[in-house]
Amino acid sequence: MKDVKNAYDVIVVGSGFAGLAAAIEAREAGARVVVLEKMKAVGGNSAISDGGVAAAGTDLQEKHGFKDSPELMYRDMMKAGLGINHPRLAREVAERSNEAFRWSVDHLGVEYMDRVDHFGGHSVHRCYTAAGRTGATIIKKQVEKLKELGVEIRLGVYLKTFVQDPDGRVCGVEVREGYDYRDPEAGVDEVLRARKAVVLATGGFGSDLPFRSVQDPRLTAQVDTTNKPFATAQALKEALRLGAAPIHLSHIQLGPWTSPDERGFGDGPVFADYIVFLYGIIVDPATGRRFVNELGDRKAVSDAILAAGHPCIGIADEAPVKAQGWDLSRALDKGVVRKFGDLKELAAAYGVPADELTAAVEIFNGCVVKGKDEEFGKPILPDAAPLARPPYYTMRLWPKVHYTMGGVGIDINARVIDLDLKPIPGLFAAGEVTGGIHGACRLGSCAITECLVFGRIAGKNAAVSSELQA
Repeated sequence: MKDVKNAYDVIVVGSGFAGLAAAIEAREAGARVVVLEKMKAVGGNSAISDGGVAAAGTDLQEKHGFKDSPELMYRDMMKAGLGINHPRLAREVAERSNEAFRWSVDHLGVEYMDRVDHFGGHSVHRCYTAAGRTGATIIKKQVEKLKELGVEIRLGVYLKTFVQDPDGRVCGVEVREGYDYRDPEAGVDEVLRARKAVVLATGGFGSDLPFRSVQDPRLTAQVDTTNKPFATAQALKEALRLGAAPIHLSHIQLGPWTSPDERGFGDGPVFADYIVFLYGIIVDPATGRRFVNELGDRKAVSDAILAAGHPCIGIADEAPVKAQGWDLSRALDKGVVRKFGDLKELAAAYGVPADELTAAVEIFNGCVVKGKDEEFGKPILPDAAPLARPPYYTMRLWPKVHYTMGGVGIDINARVIDLDLKPIPGLFAAGEVTGGIHGACRLGSCAITECLVFGRIAGKNAAVSSELQA
């Protein structure tokens, strides 16, 4: 390591929530740290998320009168994950969720909206949304902290492979400096040395069509994704070549709140996730009837829509649109969300049997009045009201690839494990590049929680890697 410029204690690959959390903790533990990001801006998919964090037993829950516990959050995660979650990892996220949430507020200065939401698959209200409803709010505060700590973030640096010493310890990375995803030949190669460890935090592979379709052949080019084009499996594949254990790679989550009427994540999901799923209904346009618990977990709702075989219609009325205060102007201007004066007009626009739709709304309204959905078991929220206040707002729903539950195996110290379930010396990982935490289905808002929890663990342990692995 004669070239001091290219030698660091800890190298963090990826600049999303997990990578930046790891870098902060590693630097505060005394390590010399660098963050590598292959794109020209920090944040990756984290920056375009809605900034939702799930945490149990918070002051904000107490303020709004919601009772919760890490144990209940853990049970919800395991239920959604169909029991194939790795229990110790899932429990670690649940038990440290409030700590991670408080860290983002108290240590980073992240501001959240004064509200607690109840998203699909959760038993209670435990989801918090960053100010501005964007993950960029959290990323910005993480970057500010790293600047304060003097940590270098290098952009346009692409991981090509890992470097190991003769004993097999990961001691650095080979990268392409000046990377341009539009021109694979651009840039020059160099080797960066890591005295203590490398932290892999490169996110998921939702945009990697060949890799994702090998894992799940249904996910062809005809299935859109909410991810940016750079969400690929390259770094994951390098870790697998190194001997990392692959965990749950075929479990790929579809977001049920997306629309076929716009590309990518788009502007519609705020209406679907924060209004329709909470207070409205989804109907099959072929029958005019409900067919699913709108507050089920993402897998349950996505599978039900896919089983219908065509986009379905999410419907809400004026009451929650006004009460929740979300700005739907962009979605309305694009025609992704539409507005109708009455149910007859709505039915005609989508070719829905009008009588059946009216009957479905009446049945649902009766459930709201009784406080119990006897058809599909949807939780009726305390502030819910019958769908009886026109105009009615609608959106066509069709799932898109959103999150990859699978990745490299890790232990509770965030060490990457090999096929013999032993730690690979000098290699840690956190965030969507890892597998096992969420099992078959991730609950909404648990991704950022996981990234903060295991990102912090990875950073702390990477900074003392030689002691931990001795």
